[in-house]
Amino acid sequence: MTNNAKEFDLQEYLTRGVERVVSEALRATLKDPKESAFMLRFAASTKSAAKRRRKLEESGEHIPTFLIASITSECNLHCAGCYSRCNHATVDAVPVCQLTGDEWLRIFDEADELGISFILLAGGEPMLRRDVISAAAKKPNILFPIFTNGTYMDDRYFELFDKNRNLLPVMSIEGEKEITDKRRGAGIYDKLIGNMDELHRRGLIFGASVTVTKENIREVSSDSFLQKLSDRGCKAVIFVEFVPVTEESKELAPDDEERAYLCAEIARLREEHPEMVYISFPGDEKSSGGCVAAGRGFFHINSHGGAEPCPFSPYSDVNVRKTSLREALHSPLFTALKDGGILIDDHAGGCVLYEKRELVEALLVKSQR
Repeated sequence: MTNNAKEFDLQEYLTRGVERVVSEALRATLKDPKESAFMLRFAASTKSAAKRRRKLEESGEHIPTFLIASITSECNLHCAGCYSRCNHATVDAVPVCQLTGDEWLRIFDEADELGISFILLAGGEPMLRRDVISAAAKKPNILFPIFTNGTYMDDRYFELFDKNRNLLPVMSIEGEKEITDKRRGAGIYDKLIGNMDELHRRGLIFGASVTVTKENIREVSSDSFLQKLSDRGCKAVIFVEFVPVTEESKELAPDDEERAYLCAEIARLREEHPEMVYISFPGDEKSSGGCVAAGRGFFHINSHGGAEPCPFSPYSDVNVRKTSLREALHSPLFTALKDGGILIDDHAGGCVLYEKRELVEALLVKSQR
């Protein structure tokens, strides 16, 4: 582990950041006994979950705090350079054989028992699966950030978020209006801003997700852009570095100098603007002791139940339809990635698993023999 890793613990920062957001929400809802009761219960449940994880850790079993669940492969947008479409993980039509709402609820139940406190709902476009999001609402011990393009946000969803504060919308935005609409489609920026204003009016917590490219890196890390988000009530910003999966999209990927710039800016933002939580993915892996995928800090379940190291590394040798969540964490592929030191290997920058994808593919073949 490097000195930087000792100075910055990503999981500690995320956990403390979420606790701070919950604390702020608690203070904001003191006049509403129902909402205050929920926030107090959630704060208590996160401590209880941490105790369960520590107990398992003492017996030699590591349970990550986070899980990423891609609850559908369907999406209504065609964002420029989308890695998921390039990997054929996202499609236009409703895919066959994706997990049902009941199957996802079973996964959420298992995660709760293991002490997993945060499950990021992704896609495709997760809000196309109202059944799964309604199932998530039944698990108040778990916080569910929902990574959405915002186009399906409606009154029914606003009411669902209002009644179930464990559902936290995280809307994808690329910067200001021009660059957001250029990458995501005409009218998307105005829709996102309208959603933010309505969530803020209702006193609901939300976050923003930004895909960082050469085109927007200066804009999305600027104080002016981030202040606009903060003023609208945004509590967390996730900077997701663009990972090219085709030769044509490589021109959008930040280079080493730009990655260093973003890293320095995020460190400054954390110091000067603690009112929001700032996460850089996969950029934080360098300063947090390596990649936290494959169960070190989180893992990914795709819409068909395949347990994968990460959304950017779509390889699986086990399916949670046929096994438990706990057993999936000990899959041969996950074990090989963690024990082989690949996750902490030096690499040029960006996503280590994508950069070393040929090695990951070879490990997958070996695990399936």
